Amino acid sequence: MSVITCVEDLRLMAKKRVPKAFYDYVDSGSYSESTYRENSRAFDDLKLQQRVAVNVEGRSTASTMIGQPVTMPVAIAPTGLAGMQWANGEMLGALAAKRFGVPFTLSTVSICSIEDVARHTAAPFWFQLYVMRDRGFNASLIERAKLAGCSALVVTLDLQINGQRHKDLKNGMTVPPRLTASNLLDFASKPGWMMRALRGAKTFGNLAGYIKGGDDVIAISKWVAQQFDPTLGWDDLVAIRRGWDRKLVLKGILSVEDARMAASIGADAIVVSNHGGRQLDGAPPSIEALPAIVEAVGDKIEIWVDGGIRSGQDVMKALALGAKGTMVGRAFMYALGAMGEAGVTRMLQILQSELDVSMALSGVRTIGEIGRHNLFQRRHDLLSRGSLGESQDRAETAIV
Repeated sequence: MSVITCVEDLRLMAKKRVPKAFYDYVDSGSYSESTYRENSRAFDDLKLQQRVAVNVEGRSTASTMIGQPVTMPVAIAPTGLAGMQWANGEMLGALAAKRFGVPFTLSTVSICSIEDVARHTAAPFWFQLYVMRDRGFNASLIERAKLAGCSALVVTLDLQINGQRHKDLKNGMTVPPRLTASNLLDFASKPGWMMRALRGAKTFGNLAGYIKGGDDVIAISKWVAQQFDPTLGWDDLVAIRRGWDRKLVLKGILSVEDARMAASIGADAIVVSNHGGRQLDGAPPSIEALPAIVEAVGDKIEIWVDGGIRSGQDVMKALALGAKGTMVGRAFMYALGAMGEAGVTRMLQILQSELDVSMALSGVRTIGEIGRHNLFQRRHDLLSRGSLGESQDRAETAIV
């Protein structure tokens, strides 16, 4: 593909280059995948309000996320098995993010370890924690993240048990993993991926050396499946807050009640997220859950959103509804699977360019100027409030 103009181009390229089992791992949701599809549909339903004859010279997409300067309010979300999309993918992703000026978040279940990534990039990165039953393991990961200079801890809350993804079961992405004849043939049909895979890390780097059963993928995957903790409670998060003296982000919030709890325990930010539609199928799209949470706690805690973001326009729509930042997971994985580090850089360039152009055509020069006035108000929404004569401020509250 000689010209890559959008994230969809990168997705199509990744689909050709990455073995089906690993591509489907990224491009799937739980059960019927309705929430997965709705995440993108909900962004598509939001329309931007065009403005003209406004001076938009000297625009900037620069902002901050939990006090960290960013080239644009987009962070790379934690994504498991990134190193199976492209060998050493987590290190390459962190390097691309550092050079572009956005945060990178390393997953607990990454292929490259915390130490691998720290050696590969001088920029502080964020570390994502799954709270396991083995509290000693949690403590060891947090200590390793401190020693590696991680500037934020992102605790994922919506994986106390694993949602069922039909594609993974059919492809052998199970516990333990099932290597099928179909998988082997598919691997053989991707020689470039195979060559890179032979040179790269091959197990879960953050867990290697900790599991008594060995460091191979089968032993570690069995241990992880047994360790997701259904007893996780707010007291556990209070303890993590006390033991972590840097920025704390809680990911997987969809309700106002949970958002209030997150703010009350001293989290610095929350991510309004349904895990990309990979957990509770039938949960609302993240972007539709965002406005009520912003209204409830937006003055107490920094609010970000993920799920369905595939363009700079999506980023602007999220900001218009009150988010202070966004996270991208699948867009990152598509880009990584397509072209490695160069793909991630291209994805970030695309998002920034689309955000910049959308700001210009909406009459906006800075991130701080973006608000609900940048979303187009449909006539039927106005009518639903009972009168076309209501004030513009009141009409804008009916957007979502």
